[in-house]
Amino acid sequence: MHDWTTHDVDNVVDAPTGYNLYDTDLALREAVLREGAAWADDTLHGIGAELGQPRQGELARLANACEPQAQPYDAQGRRVDRLQFHPAWHELMRDIWRRGLHCSAWAQPRDGGFVARAAAFVLQGQLEAGTLCPTTMTFAAVPLLREQPGLWPHLQEHLFSADYDAADAPLESKRGMLVGMGLTEKQGGSDLRAASTRARPAQGPGGPGQAYALVGHKWFFSAPQADAHLVLARVAEDTPSCFYVPRWLADGRRNAVRVRRLKDKLGNRSNASAEVEFEDAWGVLVGEPGRGIPTLLRMAHYTRMDNVLGSTALLRAGLVQALHHARRRRAFGKALEEHAPMQAVLADLALEVEAATALALRLASSFDRSGGDPLAAALQRVLVPAAKFWVCKRAVAALAECMEVLGGNGYVEEQVMPRLLREAPVNSIWEGSGNVVALDVLRALRSEPEAMLALREWLHAQPGLPRQALHDLDALCARALQDTSLARLVAQQLVLLVQTALLQAHAPQPVADAFCATRLGRGGFVFGASGAIGDAAQLLRRAWPMD
Repeated sequence: MHDWTTHDVDNVVDAPTGYNLYDTDLALREAVLREGAAWADDTLHGIGAELGQPRQGELARLANACEPQAQPYDAQGRRVDRLQFHPAWHELMRDIWRRGLHCSAWAQPRDGGFVARAAAFVLQGQLEAGTLCPTTMTFAAVPLLREQPGLWPHLQEHLFSADYDAADAPLESKRGMLVGMGLTEKQGGSDLRAASTRARPAQGPGGPGQAYALVGHKWFFSAPQADAHLVLARVAEDTPSCFYVPRWLADGRRNAVRVRRLKDKLGNRSNASAEVEFEDAWGVLVGEPGRGIPTLLRMAHYTRMDNVLGSTALLRAGLVQALHHARRRRAFGKALEEHAPMQAVLADLALEVEAATALALRLASSFDRSGGDPLAAALQRVLVPAAKFWVCKRAVAALAECMEVLGGNGYVEEQVMPRLLREAPVNSIWEGSGNVVALDVLRALRSEPEAMLALREWLHAQPGLPRQALHDLDALCARALQDTSLARLVAQQLVLLVQTALLQAHAPQPVADAFCATRLGRGGFVFGASGAIGDAAQLLRRAWPMD
């Protein structure tokens, strides 16, 4: 036989590996330093180095290729409602817990703690997104659970543990724990008031901290393998209440939460989401009866913040893939990056990522400054839902554009781009889809005018913002309070103005000027449609300082 080939293989680009995700992200590093977490710089450098190694990418691939499986019964026919994950999932989760993304800002509070955790979250999210779901829910559950005197003494050590414990066993025998959520039902979706699951006192009159038996279902039960879930259920005819529902009971029996099937989802495939039914499941009332939705909206306050961080991570991951490819792939005699239309697209994408990064870290810093700071309160109340609306939606469009930079190769499953694109929509849907969070922005303007006043005063004090854009925003907000169809536009314009202000104050002037020129005064656009963008080569070198 003859050893022959039909062609030489050249002008192809391997995926970027072996780089430090933190050191190569100048916008993220600068935000960490200015927002109060300079003390975490060395730690973040170490995390960035770890996550850039080829083995980490392989773990992410395996966790998504080998999806979790439900095992309702054991070999002897006993009901176990067990989930099986690929070892790659567990290794990724162990690393996350070791880095403290599930609890660090609560367990070791210090100035800049939320910023440091946010930066680490953005780094982690560039590798794999499914593992962020149980991480976020566990993190967001802490402030609710620590207010429950009957629960917190038994949970604190587990919630603050740096050990990820995958054992399906009673909590007393474990080192750490996960917390999930069970809110939505078939008939309700985002309308949580339509919850039909019922709870009755296990004995006596019931009340906060007392035991109840739950009967009903949840259409989306996040991380069904978690050690406990916070669940909405209705006591008598009251509006829904919040219940702590453990996976195992104190006597060593499994709680009566039955996993009917796992969801076959578009993305987030490494993470399990289930449909479940409660057959007199045991739970403890958290907070006041009938106040479950306000209670869990406090939790959503933190999970929405993580939606923004997760989408920022996906934006950054897609941009790195696109820039790495465009610098190495040649077409028509020169690198893709050197062609003017491609350069315009890449520069526009780089602006989007830098603006999202600046906003995300500023929002994180507002959590560090909670209590007595009107601007921090305004950023949390008004900008978190607005950013959840805008940044998460922009990620979907931007990642599709990043995929297009790679051409046909970007569309095939051997590449990471299809997974990044599939991950993006869930951040827009989870914890309130677009209309829900946009209306929440209007609700804040109406019910907490002092928050918008503080934000408006800050915006008007920023020297780089066009005065006309500020006047237009004021008029838009006034109209939107009478016409809720403008809710999305309010959220969009608020975010764009805040992003512009942050870039004008902190980014290199070419970045700030280009963002202002391409974003303000426009209702939407296709990436790259603005034509040449300032010193595009400088913008791209800042975005990805790798040859």
